[in-house]
Amino acid sequence: MTDTTFRRPIVWQSCARTDVGVVREINEDSILDKPDINLWAVADGMGGHQVGDIASSKIVSALDGVTPRANVSDYVDAVEDCLIEVNENMLEYAQIMFEEGTMGSTLVALIIKGRIGACLWVGDSRLYRLRNQQLVQISRDHSQLEEMIELGLLSREEAENHPQRNVITRAIGVETPLYVDINVFMTQVGDTFLLCSDGLYNAVDNDDIFQAMSSRDIEQSTENLMKTAIANGAADNVSVIIVQGTPGKVSSADTAQN
Repeated sequence: MTDTTFRRPIVWQSCARTDVGVVREINEDSILDKPDINLWAVADGMGGHQVGDIASSKIVSALDGVTPRANVSDYVDAVEDCLIEVNENMLEYAQIMFEEGTMGSTLVALIIKGRIGACLWVGDSRLYRLRNQQLVQISRDHSQLEEMIELGLLSREEAENHPQRNVITRAIGVETPLYVDINVFMTQVGDTFLLCSDGLYNAVDNDDIFQAMSSRDIEQSTENLMKTAIANGAADNVSVIIVQGTPGKVSSADTAQN
């Protein structure tokens, strides 16, 4: 008899919440939580632009119609094509409805297929990962401050309270062509991901994010992040999706071969 090692599958569970926050009257964030096809997204309608709530909801509605693919590259292509199409539709909608005014939204999405994950993003909504007690930001903000940091003109500490920290350089619905950044990475059992709008990370520091995500109860983690943001006077809408990987069962067909 030959010994065989089976790689346990990962089951991805998620919890999602969005809140208007303390200051705003309308929630311009929209979220997509589809653990059945391992697709999650947060869209943040741009403040100061017309009907940001419509912009973000159009993006999420379009993503809700994406059909999962057999491999991660095709899945990523399908999501990217969807975003490019909705970008064109939003530009046309704004020209007709707002006399060539602007409507726009940021977007961060997470796809997981097998042991491979992919982050797609436009703007400054973020994806974080907690692994082995290390919190890292997987996306990189499309913002003026991030560009200044990359050029060495500004430190991250100086950027925290900078007056231009909310100025983004890329969004869906603003111009064509649309450029979507993509980061592909390996996943493992125990990984915990956080998708969020800037309303969260502008109100909650990294230490609080780390502490909340360290809980194995994703509903409690989500609740703690939201409560902290609200308690800190969240000046913007707050959206949170936490995705956590737990070990699945090896199929009976595989074990029967051992």
